[in-house]
Amino acid sequence: MPEPSVAGGVPATPLGYRSWAVFEWARNPYVILVTIYIFAPYFSATVVGDPVKGQGLLGYTNAISGFMIATLAPILGAIADKNGRRKPWILVFVIVMVPAIFMLWFAEKDGGGIGIYPTLALIVLIAVMFEFSAVFHNAMLPSISPVSKIGSISGLALALGNVGGLLLMVFVLYAFALPGEVGWNFIPDAPLFGLDQGSEEHNRIVGPLTALWLLVFALPLFLFTPDGQEESAGVRDAIQQGLREVWSTIRAVRHYSNVALYLVARMVFNDGLVGILIFGGVYAAGTFGWDTISLLIFGIVTSLSAAVGAVIGGVVDDRFGSRTAVLIAVGGTAALLVVGISLQPESIFFVIDIEPGVAVWSFPYFQTLPEVLYFLNTQLFGMFITVGFASARAMMARISPPQLMTQFFGLYALSGTATAFLAPLLVGIFTDWFESQRAGFASLIILLVVGFVMMLYVKEEQATRPDV
Repeated sequence: MPEPSVAGGVPATPLGYRSWAVFEWARNPYVILVTIYIFAPYFSATVVGDPVKGQGLLGYTNAISGFMIATLAPILGAIADKNGRRKPWILVFVIVMVPAIFMLWFAEKDGGGIGIYPTLALIVLIAVMFEFSAVFHNAMLPSISPVSKIGSISGLALALGNVGGLLLMVFVLYAFALPGEVGWNFIPDAPLFGLDQGSEEHNRIVGPLTALWLLVFALPLFLFTPDGQEESAGVRDAIQQGLREVWSTIRAVRHYSNVALYLVARMVFNDGLVGILIFGGVYAAGTFGWDTISLLIFGIVTSLSAAVGAVIGGVVDDRFGSRTAVLIAVGGTAALLVVGISLQPESIFFVIDIEPGVAVWSFPYFQTLPEVLYFLNTQLFGMFITVGFASARAMMARISPPQLMTQFFGLYALSGTATAFLAPLLVGIFTDWFESQRAGFASLIILLVVGFVMMLYVKEEQATRPDV
C-alpha cells in the first residue's frame, strides 16, 4: 500500500512535489535581490537620496504591508479551505506580482521615473501578494507530501529558492555591477546589454529580471502539481463559511493550545532569525567597512551555504522530526551569534587581541583574520537559519488539522509578520542604550533563547477539529 500524504490522502508523484518546490525557486530571488541586497539599498540611498529617510519610509511601508497580511491572510486561507483549491488563488497572485515587480525598473534616482511614493505603493502590493502566495503554496504541502518526505521536500524548496537567488546575484554582479569597477580579465569591460551605470540601470534591472524569472518558473507548479478538489459550495458560500470557520477557530483556541503555543514560539524565534539576516550585513559593513561589492560577494556565498543547509536540514527533519530540527536550528543560531559578535577588527573570541588591518591573503576582499572568521561564521548562520525556516514550515504542516490547513497557514503567515517590528526595535534600543553596534546585534540572542525555551513545550502531534 503506498505511503499516505501528511493530510491522509494520496500524495503527489515526485514530479508533482518537486514542481511544488520549484515555485520557491521562482519566488525567492525577489526577496534576495530586491528586498535585501540590491534594490532596497538602492531605493533608500539613491531614489530617496537620504539613507536615513529611505530606511524610515521602507520601515513604514513594511508595517503597512504587514498589517494587511496579518488581517487578511487567515481569512483568505479559511475561504480557500472551504473552496478546496489553492492553485487558482496562487495564479491570481502571480499575475499581479509579475507586472508590479517589473515596474520597479522605472524607480529612478532622485525620485525620478514613477517617483518615490508610487514605488512604495508597488512594494506594498508586491509584499502582500508575495505573502498571500506563500500561504496558499505552503498549505499545499501536507496534501502532496508523503509522511516520510515532508522535511526533505520543504528543505528542497528553500534550497532551490536560495540557489535561484544565488544564480541571479552572480549574474548581476558579473554582467552589471563589476564591469568598469575591476580590472579582472574574465569580467566584461562594460555592463552587458548597454546598461548605463550612471543611470543606476545596473540596480534597477533586478525588477525586470526577477519578474521574468517568476513568470517562467512558476509554470511547473500549475502544470504538474495536483490541487485539491473544488467543493460544491460557490464563492459566496465559501466566503461565508470561511469567515465562520475563522471565528470558530478563535473560539476554540484552547482546543488548539499546542498549535497556538507553537505559533507564538515561532513568532519570537522567527523574528530573531530574520533579524540576523537583516542586520548581519549591516553589522559587517559598520564593523569591518565592507563595501557594496563585498556585500554582494558575501550574499552570494551565504545564499549557497543556505541552500546546502536546507538540504541537510530536510534530512534531519525527516529522520528526527521537525521539532528537533527547529530546536537544533534556533539553538545553533544563538551560539553562532555569540561567536559573530566576538569578532572585532582588533580582537577575536572576545579575549584574543590582534593587530588591526593585517592582511592574511592577497584577495582584495575580506582580508583580515576577523573578517575571514566572520565570513565563515556567517556561512554556518546561513545553514542553520535556513534549516529553521524549512523545519518551521514542516512543523506547521505536521501539527495543523488537515481540514483547516490553509487557514492555519494564514495564521502561520500572521505569526511571521505580527511582530516583525520586534527585532529592529530591539536592535535599535540596545544600540542606543549601549552606544554599540555590537550590543544591538547581540540583543537578537534574547529572541532566539525565548523562542527556543518555548519550543521545548511544543508537542509534535497533529491537531483535530473539535467536531471531528
